[in-house]
Amino acid sequence: MSPPVTLDRRPSEIRSRYPGPRYPEGTTLRRPGPGRTYKGSTTLAAGSLAAVLSLALAGCGLAGLGEEDGDDRASGAPAAVAGIDCAKSGKVQGTGSSAQQNAMKYWIKEYERACPGVRIAYNPIGSGAGGAQFLRGATAFGGSDSALKADEVTLSKEVCEGGRAIDLPMVGGPIAIGYDLPGVDDLVLDAPTLAKIFDQQITTWDDKEIQRLNPGAELPSLPIRPVHRSDDSGTTYNFQAYLAGAAPEDWQHPVGKAWQGRGGASASGSSGVATEVTSGVGAIGYFELSFARARHIKTVGIDTGAPAPVRPTPATASAGIAAARVVGTGKDMTLKFRYAASTPGAYPIVQVTYEIVCDKGNQKATLPALKSFLGYIASEAGQEPLSRLHYAPLPESVAGQVRDVVRTLS
Repeated sequence: MSPPVTLDRRPSEIRSRYPGPRYPEGTTLRRPGPGRTYKGSTTLAAGSLAAVLSLALAGCGLAGLGEEDGDDRASGAPAAVAGIDCAKSGKVQGTGSSAQQNAMKYWIKEYERACPGVRIAYNPIGSGAGGAQFLRGATAFGGSDSALKADEVTLSKEVCEGGRAIDLPMVGGPIAIGYDLPGVDDLVLDAPTLAKIFDQQITTWDDKEIQRLNPGAELPSLPIRPVHRSDDSGTTYNFQAYLAGAAPEDWQHPVGKAWQGRGGASASGSSGVATEVTSGVGAIGYFELSFARARHIKTVGIDTGAPAPVRPTPATASAGIAAARVVGTGKDMTLKFRYAASTPGAYPIVQVTYEIVCDKGNQKATLPALKSFLGYIASEAGQEPLSRLHYAPLPESVAGQVRDVVRTLS
């Protein structure tokens, strides 16, 4: 087992501004007793991918998500993906968005089968922590569901020698609104109602505004228990951006990675929110569609003003992403969404996960493997399977530009 690899080349300013994460992705919250509040537990959810990664990274330096397939490599099994431009060797570490953890798990497994000389590790500790780790110089790339801010780009110049950090969109998908409400399998909500629910202005399921959107449904007189992310999260950023963009009169909080609404329960990571939604009747929360599908959580249809409510699927999310435009400068590919659009069949609560990398100044030891891996996941072979994982593949017009930028990284 090789010793840990240290990439921390951060200046003191970045070290003090971006400390390490407090809790790893996957930390569960124990349900409080009467009069108590939610509190982080050091017990990790059973089978948590993040827990496995944390142990692997701590014990072995860089550990790939594809380690479980070591027997396939040892037995000479054929490469899962043909045509990958493999690097000969290298160890690449990334951290960040839990939204893309299921896609990243798939990508790493397929890439390492085709390129056995390279090891890729990804720890889904959340967008905020992932961006912070990258800006500290601790990782080769960061995963974030929101683009870097101007001050973060300025700080990145201390890490990206001669260059700056850029955002490369890599995987899209819908942010599903999952709920647990017995007897109600076809719930419809709109942006103003969602804003009021998550800001605790609507507190019971039989509220007249919910009844108006669901005529004929037998809504129980139960308290609504909204659940949000406790950690800084790009998923939170995008959900709040949707509420602010589509219901500005009802959601007047700042848009950021930290939750801004009033009250409600909280949990770390998308997996933690999904767990909380399934552990109590009347709960509602937001997370990526893959978590809803994996745990059989019912999801809300969104009334956008189109002729019919729109359900979260890879296809409807792709339609929502297709309306976005590139607003980044230089090699940066930040996208801007149209949250208030009422296009038929376009799901409005979408996000794109960006891989944060240096345009110049990447570490020479990891650059070939980094470019090889990013080139694969932006390729047709990397994007096409995403819909089967409940993600939305990037439009080719965007994916092609991403591949062009990856080739120029230095």
